[in-house]
Amino acid sequence: MSLSPVPGRRRRWPHVLAWAALAALILVTAAHLATRPPAMPAFEKVRADWRPSEAWLYDRDGQLLDSERVNFERRRLAWVPLEDISPAVRSAVVQSEDRRFWSHGGVDWLAIASAVRARWTGDRSRGASTLPMQLAAFLDPSLAQPGKRDWRTKLRQMRAGQALAANWSHEQMLEAYFNLLPLRGEAQGIGAGAQSLFGKKPAEMGRTDAALFAGLLPNPAASAEALGRRACRVARNNPGAPKDCTAIRAAAATLVSGEHAARFDPGLAPHLAVRLLDQPGKRVTTTIDRRIQTAAIVALRRQLAGLGSDRVRDGAVVVLDNASGEVLAYVGGVGLKSTASQVDGANARRQAGSTLKPHLYAQVIEHGWLTAASILDDSPVQLDTASGLYVPKNYDHSFKGPVSVRHALASSLNVPAVRALVIDDVQQFRDRLWALGYHGLVEDGEYYGFSLALGSAEVSLVEQANAFRSFANLGRWSPVHFLAGEKAEAPRQIVNPAAAFIVGDILADASARTDAFGADSALRLPFWAAAKTGTSKGMRDNWCIGWSDRFTVAVWVGNLEGDSMRAVSGTSGAAPVWRDVMLALHAGHPGKPPAMPDGVEARQIALPGTREPPRREYFLRGTAQTEMAAAPQTARRPRITSPVSGSVYALDPDIPLGRQRLAVTVSGSVAGYRLILDKKALGDADAGQQILPRPGVHMLTLVDPGGRMIDRVRFTVR
Repeated sequence: MSLSPVPGRRRRWPHVLAWAALAALILVTAAHLATRPPAMPAFEKVRADWRPSEAWLYDRDGQLLDSERVNFERRRLAWVPLEDISPAVRSAVVQSEDRRFWSHGGVDWLAIASAVRARWTGDRSRGASTLPMQLAAFLDPSLAQPGKRDWRTKLRQMRAGQALAANWSHEQMLEAYFNLLPLRGEAQGIGAGAQSLFGKKPAEMGRTDAALFAGLLPNPAASAEALGRRACRVARNNPGAPKDCTAIRAAAATLVSGEHAARFDPGLAPHLAVRLLDQPGKRVTTTIDRRIQTAAIVALRRQLAGLGSDRVRDGAVVVLDNASGEVLAYVGGVGLKSTASQVDGANARRQAGSTLKPHLYAQVIEHGWLTAASILDDSPVQLDTASGLYVPKNYDHSFKGPVSVRHALASSLNVPAVRALVIDDVQQFRDRLWALGYHGLVEDGEYYGFSLALGSAEVSLVEQANAFRSFANLGRWSPVHFLAGEKAEAPRQIVNPAAAFIVGDILADASARTDAFGADSALRLPFWAAAKTGTSKGMRDNWCIGWSDRFTVAVWVGNLEGDSMRAVSGTSGAAPVWRDVMLALHAGHPGKPPAMPDGVEARQIALPGTREPPRREYFLRGTAQTEMAAAPQTARRPRITSPVSGSVYALDPDIPLGRQRLAVTVSGSVAGYRLILDKKALGDADAGQQILPRPGVHMLTLVDPGGRMIDRVRFTVR
């Protein structure tokens, strides 16, 4: 008896299969959605969005001067095209990381099968992560988060690798991989890695470098021993690579030690790089002349090493082109044993010392109040100021008696300079300095007082260089510029051309400065050049600024932390650097003296009563004389001696106002002269006038019988 099939059971199988298929579809769909990778960007977008962490500074000829790290998240250099990467490196990385890279579609199924079998049998596996899969993790870090190496993450990474392979060429994937991969320390990409780890460009890396580079990839922080072992395995698997593991292990030890971590760029202008480079990837072409920059660095480094760090640690040099105002050299410091090497010595404001005197004498000469042959009294003087008596002294604490302006400026005598400022006006002199670009002088003349003649104000080396450049251009001033192709501003006439020429002639006169600097100081060159030195109070700053027909060179040496130098003066500190730079600038092309401008006349002159011999002297036209001598007191130009210009007087509220009158004193023969206070007649100058002070700023003027102003002082009552 046979059994017939049950109709209901036959009907249930299709339902089971249908439900199984539906379940499978749901599971596959869920798995598909759960392992869905992030969208991968196009190659062109990845390359366009690349931003280096560095910015680069170039000289006027396009050669690299320096670079500056601007972004500190990761260290990246410029994007490196695949053709600029050594073939040895490309081969070693592909062979060690993904040997079937050129043939698979983003996932190496043979490698996956091998990895599964190795895990099943307990054998060692090469791993199955392909270069496209690793690249996908570089592009989206969510595909390789620490602690998330589960099957879902691996599937997402595989699918992302397939998406890249479907839309990118293999060359594009390999190029992006080399630029995005993280390396030892903070370096990212082969550009930064080749430079910091090997001291080379990617195209210059050899087979040993390639083995080490590939050996770094699984663990960039590996020890020298582990890196050496892996690099040796890489080398054995690459035909033509060195098989001597001794050399590779030694190279691995060098790489891990950081011996190649030094900057690959020349590092010739670090302070200027900080000043000009402010955006990642920025490339700035400057006016710097690499040859002149190098010469300035060598001269400054040699001088500082010779002086010794126990005397002076820092220095700076600026070189300008006289005609264009281009900055040809900018050395903010040279390191050595500096304790403040990051401070830009060329842009830091320091006390000017005697370097402001040429601008003072130029102003009084152009007004016709003094000539280069005028006699100034180098003798003790006391000036009444708001803070008490001001008693200027010369550098050597001696006095020379009657001296000419030429001798006083060339020998940098202090007392005659202060007397010249009394003849001039503190406010006028401060305004002249401001017009010459000394924009650190933000206070008015009253604030600085007579010490401004001796350089009590703080100035920068760039300001110094450009102000002295105006002498080289016969009084015309224009801003300096650092960038190649930058349009220069039209110069402004600040100093009378004739006065500028005369001051330049004085500062180029070696015989006039012999008493102070000797017959053969560092300021004496085998061609025409003018120069002025200066030393600030307490021996904290030492300057030498000068010019030739084509260049202006400014040098500062001192200690950026502000401590005093020991036994260093203008001619022993900054001047030797100035001399070396000037000689380098004019090698084969000696400087020529300037042509005498209109408005200047030469005259033979005698100076009886002084120690100066007769000489040929230059004058503004109309001021020339054949003899200059110290005038007797009665013959000297009348002037107001009290109150002193720039003084500040304070009223005492406990004393009746009528008993706080201010006496006016005038020197010289003043019969017929009158005093005017705030544009109102005060009375005869020889009548012993007294001022009933009122709070505010006052102007007291001395006029001659014809009404011509002879002297003027400004003072303040509080």
